Amino acid sequence: MASSIVLPSISLTKAAFGASESFRSSSSLGFKNEIRRVSRLNLEKSRVFMSVAVGSDAVVVDDALFKDYKPSSAFLFPGQGAQAVGMGVEAQKVPAAAELYTRANDILGFDLLDICINGPKEKLDSTVLSQPAIYVTSLAAVEVLRARDGGQQIIDSVDVTCGLSLGEYTALAFAGAFSFEDGLKLVKLRGEAMQDAADAAKSAMVSIIGLDSAKVQQLCDAANEEVDEANKVQIANFLCTGNYAVSGGLKGIEAVEAKAKSFKARMTVRLAVAGAFHTGFMEPAVSRLEAALASTVTSPVQWETTVKTLLSRGLKKSYELGPGKVIAGIVKRMDKGADIENIGA
Repeated sequence: MASSIVLPSISLTKAAFGASESFRSSSSLGFKNEIRRVSRLNLEKSRVFMSVAVGSDAVVVDDALFKDYKPSSAFLFPGQGAQAVGMGVEAQKVPAAAELYTRANDILGFDLLDICINGPKEKLDSTVLSQPAIYVTSLAAVEVLRARDGGQQIIDSVDVTCGLSLGEYTALAFAGAFSFEDGLKLVKLRGEAMQDAADAAKSAMVSIIGLDSAKVQQLCDAANEEVDEANKVQIANFLCTGNYAVSGGLKGIEAVEAKAKSFKARMTVRLAVAGAFHTGFMEPAVSRLEAALASTVTSPVQWETTVKTLLSRGLKKSYELGPGKVIAGIVKRMDKGADIENIGA
């Protein structure tokens, strides 16, 4: 996992917060292109120089630039699984937010808002629909916030933006790394590629509640002893202590669920996703994305590390923008006193 998401004009790394190595992760920090300036942020004097090449893992960041950086206000964007029928209703009360759905229809070729508001759930949960739906609704939430009293001041105060899995694309769009339209095109392609990869093999994801990461790894090891190579499982989402998502072949996931209680897990929750995201099962999706984005959707999500870094650096306030309250729950589990506000649309 010693690399990062790389775009033709942007690279995101854990090193932005002074870590000793970059990592391939589906949580991201937003920076602007070319000679990187943190976009829309109050770090105008900071520069991050990176070597960037499509398809390359080479990333060079001077950690010293962020040695003394103290985050103040963060925007956090959710990933797939946060979708819910009825999202987008509040956005229709704000013209700038409602307009995003109209602009999305031209790119997607279907009525996204109708699916968001009316479902049905089974349709909205599909990867090809839920990913663009969450992306658009999350950015619509920014416009909902902007329209309220003091909202623009809050937006101007934000000095870091992060995204959980799919949310990394939303964070990049908010940070100005690419336009709303370009981001949606990438998300559309990502969703289609991941759906196809999921359809090619029987796979799934399940959240393990109540165990630390070491115990979850032991649970995965025990399950893997009972299945063939095609059904192996691994930790895919490092969300927070006591909440880790396991991804892999269907038989392996079923073995994890069957053994979870014996490992003292409090509960397991099968996730509403199409397949084993952030594992080798998504390898077929990579080639579909390489022409537009040299990212990898096959590696674990290091969200726990991202949030812990923000909190340890003294983050004062954060906002979860988009459907659901998953991120707020994770942040509160890490720090009960954390100040986080949900902004829906």
